[in-house]
Amino acid sequence: MTAQDIRSAYLKFMTDRGHTLIPRSNLVPQEDATTLFTGSGMQPMLTYLLGADHPKGVRLTDSQTVLRADDIDEVGDNRHTTFFEMLGNWSLGDYFKREQLPWCFEFLTDVIGLDPQRLYVTAFMGDAKSNLPRDEEVAEIWQTLFSGKGIEAKTGVVGSEEHGYRRGIKPGERIFFYDGNKNWWSRGGGPDTTPVGDPCGPDSEVFYRFGALDDLSHTAEQTEQYGENCHPNCDCGRFLEICNSVFMQYVKRADGSFGRLPRPNVDFGGGLERMAAASIGQADVFKISVIWPIIEQLEELSDTHYDQASAAMRVIADHLRAAVWLAVDGVTPSNTQQGYVLRRLVRRAIRQALALDLREDFLESLVPTIIELYADDFPEVAERQAAVLETLVREEHQFRKTLRAGVREFKKLAGEELTGQTVFMLFDTYGFPPELSLEEAHDHQVPVATTWRADFDRLLADQKDRSRTATAGQFKGGLADHSEISVQYHTATHLMYRALRLVLGQHVIQRGSNITPERLRFDFSHPDKMTPEQITEVERLVNEQIDKDWPLSFREEATKAALDSGVMGAFGDRYGDVVKVYTVGEPDGLHYSREICGGPHVDHTAQLAEGGRRFKITKEESSSAGIRRIKAVLS
Repeated sequence: MTAQDIRSAYLKFMTDRGHTLIPRSNLVPQEDATTLFTGSGMQPMLTYLLGADHPKGVRLTDSQTVLRADDIDEVGDNRHTTFFEMLGNWSLGDYFKREQLPWCFEFLTDVIGLDPQRLYVTAFMGDAKSNLPRDEEVAEIWQTLFSGKGIEAKTGVVGSEEHGYRRGIKPGERIFFYDGNKNWWSRGGGPDTTPVGDPCGPDSEVFYRFGALDDLSHTAEQTEQYGENCHPNCDCGRFLEICNSVFMQYVKRADGSFGRLPRPNVDFGGGLERMAAASIGQADVFKISVIWPIIEQLEELSDTHYDQASAAMRVIADHLRAAVWLAVDGVTPSNTQQGYVLRRLVRRAIRQALALDLREDFLESLVPTIIELYADDFPEVAERQAAVLETLVREEHQFRKTLRAGVREFKKLAGEELTGQTVFMLFDTYGFPPELSLEEAHDHQVPVATTWRADFDRLLADQKDRSRTATAGQFKGGLADHSEISVQYHTATHLMYRALRLVLGQHVIQRGSNITPERLRFDFSHPDKMTPEQITEVERLVNEQIDKDWPLSFREEATKAALDSGVMGAFGDRYGDVVKVYTVGEPDGLHYSREICGGPHVDHTAQLAEGGRRFKITKEESSSAGIRRIKAVLS
């Protein structure tokens, strides 16, 4: 089956079983200030899994786009991607293990058509210290399901991943018990670090096994890297995790013990790309239907076969797919936060294109191919096609100019030795990968120093350390904290957003915000530098609203009705069926602005003027092409 077929079949399978289809959430979390991106299918559902009622009921399903920028350096092998889709279904206090696992097995074997002989599953082995029992119920359900396919399914206790490499798989084993590091879910990790008061519980993963069914041996290289034996959680590539069912059946008490939840939940997540790879028996996830057309076009553009440059083509295909989806969800390239990740993805793709000798612009050819892969199933992709193409092609043009400047810089080195410090400068300033510097050195007959690689690696590591130090403790969302002054700046941002639209025009759309106790920062779409008169008028309007002492309040409203009534959202956001709307003024009467927002805000606008303070714009500048940035204070 194609990935598109699997997605469609899964959603039908679940809706046929009483689940309501809900829309995917934006890749930029709307009310979660702890992370830059939606990093799991569960993340947008966490509020409901922790006890809130969902407006669509207790059985839900979706296909959620996900981005994990932390995996960016892993891309290049046959299975890691930064962007992927998670097929999900949830039971909020309704069905549990005896419904979930048979549905999972039926979909994998009867709908997708996976060979059950190639499926292996895991379960929680228990935790004696926390008085948590082994999940024998899950093991018994799996044994029954495998037995129905005529397959012996013995259990084996593995424990830790490390022990798995020593123990391996015994004859007839199909169900494996792992410890809390592998088969326990909570927001804090294992049982010991589960937050007090949080729902938590065991999970059960399903792995697909590639290769010959009678071969579980590691190569000498794999043995040195991983260990002597293979097991389901082995990282050698023979086993691929394709889905996971989380069973939230416990709650952690203040004394460290675990009690039973009165209404346990189910959270299922299935990797669409991995399921698609398993369905065609292909360990290389890049050969599936939502990625391979990108690879084929790269082969044509570069006149290079995939097998000759698989790592470079994988990076390009993955990074551009992620970049397209970020642009669909309203992210634009910049030097901070989500925009920085988008810029990094595009530029890493272009660097890899140099290895394929693609030295001219190529995104204009590839981006429409990626959009076509998703346009039929996600209307927002088709709707934003022109804007996405413009955003990414413009970024490529800008980076190509930077690379050409680097070539000119390189030519100045004629007669000098190429050192690791120079290689790093070219990499850091102009985006030159080390391999390109070596090629240019050869072409220009520049001698290459013998520790250059060691010097380059040391400088790169130092840069990463500085970056980690600089971002340690840095907040990831719009507000640095919920201190009184940060909350006041958050409200001031709302007042300013409305004022900008009144002064500059209705084309002004929020593109990002960053609020600290010292100031607010706000990015918005506008083609020109603001005039002094426009800045003064925005300041006047904001201070006028502060003086009017508008009340602020919020209420939940139906999304469509809210948007149809003129409520503002932010940079390409997509929402569920119900949103939280903050009003400056009376929600059903006289008001200044109404915006979709997670809060928090002050009670009255006059609180912004405490101590005689006034709203003042301290800086207006360009953030990126077509995007302006304002910094402002209350002083």
